[in-house]
Order: sequence, then structure tokens, then C-alpha cells
Amino acid sequence: MSTITTAVQAFINDEAGATAIEYGLIAALIAVAIVGSLREVRTELEALFATVVTDLKG
Repeated sequence: MSTITTAVQAFINDEAGATAIEYGLIAALIAVAIVGSLREVRTELEALFATVVTDLKG
């Protein structure tokens, strides 16, 4: 019976799953930051290319 109790206690004390979830949340936060910054870069690149096209036409 003590083997089952020990196994249950080890399962309760295991934090490996929580660590994986924390790393997943950190990765998601980094991905959101990257997507947000890419939107800013996209707007600037569109303006830059519009300027280049205008200069090449004129």
C-alpha cells in the first residue's frame, strides 16, 4: 500500500507539466510580440516601397 501512496505523492509533487506550460506561455508571449512588431514594420515597408515606386516613375 505504501508503494501506491508513494506513487500518488510523487505524481502530486511532479512540476514538470507546470514548467512545460510556463515555457509555452512564454513562447506565446514572444510570438505575440513578434507579430505586433511585424505589423509596424509592414506599414513602414509599404511606405518605403511606395516612395521608391513614385521616384522611379517620376
